[in-house]
Amino acid sequence: MGAGILDTNTVILLERLDPDDLPAEPVIAAITLAELSVGPLVTDDDHERSARQARLQEVESVFEPLPFDAIAARAFGGVAAALRHSGRKSSARAFDALIAATAIANQLPLYTCNPRDYAGIDGLDLVELTHPDA
Repeated sequence: MGAGILDTNTVILLERLDPDDLPAEPVIAAITLAELSVGPLVTDDDHERSARQARLQEVESVFEPLPFDAIAARAFGGVAAALRHSGRKSSARAFDALIAATAIANQLPLYTCNPRDYAGIDGLDLVELTHPDA
């Protein structure tokens, strides 16, 4: 296995996943960093806020995120159209749709524990990981 994009849930669960199931070169999308940045701001629990902030800072120090660039923006058009054709709204899973577009644009597989988040997206090389709570 070469490089692969980890989606947000995979990054959150990273320490609990089997390293043999992950790509040799894990990367994240800038959108994942954006999604993780929301976490500390939307909880009222001080302990949870601290844990989410620590996760965000760890991810920022370990990963150099792939940008959402013009190629990814064009790929997003196809992702949004595919979601609409499958009866899903791209706005309902906006972060996921943008992460999928980044994976498609960079021709990298996307590793996730939540494959349903990406159902109906044509051209996405999706690698389903076993959720550690399953």
